[in-house]
Amino acid sequence: MYGDEAPGGFRPEGLAQIPAALQGFVDQGSLSGAVTLLWRKGEVAQVNTVGRRDIAGGKPMERDTLFRIASMTKPVTSVAALMLMEEGKLRLEDPITKWLPEFSDMQVLKDATGPVEDTYPAPRDITVEDLFTHRSGLAYAFTSQGPIAHAHEARLGPPLGTPLTPDQWMAALGSLPLSYPPGERFHYSHATEVLGFLVARIEGKPLGEVLQQRIFGPLGMTETGFWLAPEKRDRLARLYRLDPGGLKDVSFPHADAPEAFEAGGGGLISKADDYLKFARMLLGKGEVDGVRLLKPETVELMTRNRLTEAQRQIPFLGMPFWTAQGFGLGVSMILDPANLGFFGAGAEGSFGWPGAFGTWWQADPENDLVAIYLIQDSMPLGPEAVTQMANQDRPTGRMALPMFQQLVYGALAG
Repeated sequence: MYGDEAPGGFRPEGLAQIPAALQGFVDQGSLSGAVTLLWRKGEVAQVNTVGRRDIAGGKPMERDTLFRIASMTKPVTSVAALMLMEEGKLRLEDPITKWLPEFSDMQVLKDATGPVEDTYPAPRDITVEDLFTHRSGLAYAFTSQGPIAHAHEARLGPPLGTPLTPDQWMAALGSLPLSYPPGERFHYSHATEVLGFLVARIEGKPLGEVLQQRIFGPLGMTETGFWLAPEKRDRLARLYRLDPGGLKDVSFPHADAPEAFEAGGGGLISKADDYLKFARMLLGKGEVDGVRLLKPETVELMTRNRLTEAQRQIPFLGMPFWTAQGFGLGVSMILDPANLGFFGAGAEGSFGWPGAFGTWWQADPENDLVAIYLIQDSMPLGPEAVTQMANQDRPTGRMALPMFQQLVYGALAG
């Protein structure tokens, strides 16, 4: 397949292990398939297409297969907000009520798992920085426990696919109490959806239009967006859930036309080569292929940890995720590679953010490397799902990611 050295300075025998290992998860029935891409030192080093994007239809995974990338949307929305910040249209310390009065006079739960009526006034307004860092006190139904989890589902609908307009949705979210006071802790939430709608209000146009004009168009991300046209739907990987009887298709229905609600925290559809352009832009400190979106110092700010030591002691989705990692303005980063354990591989300073359906990417400045891993494996997103996640073994298919990460770094030749 390769000579003594594979593209990008990888060891060929190391790279050769990756598709075979991924195929093993497909053969055992725990994953439908995967597309992975490795870029290093100026070139694509490997692309793997394993398994099927549509099991019933017998359609294979291909390099241009489209995926619902879920929370891999968050770094994209964050970059759009950082572009506005560079232009002086917002500041990290600004209260979001400057643009979003729906979040004025917020209440905070006295107990994050207690009655939604048992509250006290928020000590301060939510800031733009709080949204970037998930320290706003906002929540997701699936990351919450108790009455607030069910109140989110009842008032907002599901995290993806709500019938509400952005204005209706923000009014509903603003009517719910915060789980924690702003700034206190990282609590994964709708903060990036709110950030996206804040961007949209400042720009006076829908978020999808902002992202197209500012990011997708300039970078040539021609097949990334919130809505998938009918002629492209055959290329979208089906979403599967592993049940006792095997993989079950739980794909979302397609909208007939673009919808008003564009979830900046999780709604994008993309493909490996499109997301590579975005990741390379950040790896290049704001510039890729002669196109600059951000200043180098802005990317450095984005990829610098902002969580305190005390905040990093708090589990994420019931797991000690922050032991070796931090979180900046829309991305996590590796602080202590030796202590990553199950939660990845990479050099200090590597950054990225995964998606709920198993998608993952990482940019590694030290190794001049971008790794992209795309699957469609559903996870619980209903109220109190965090309890399920904390109390169960990781689904078999999710074990493929840490294996992929270890094999990638094991294949580095220098």
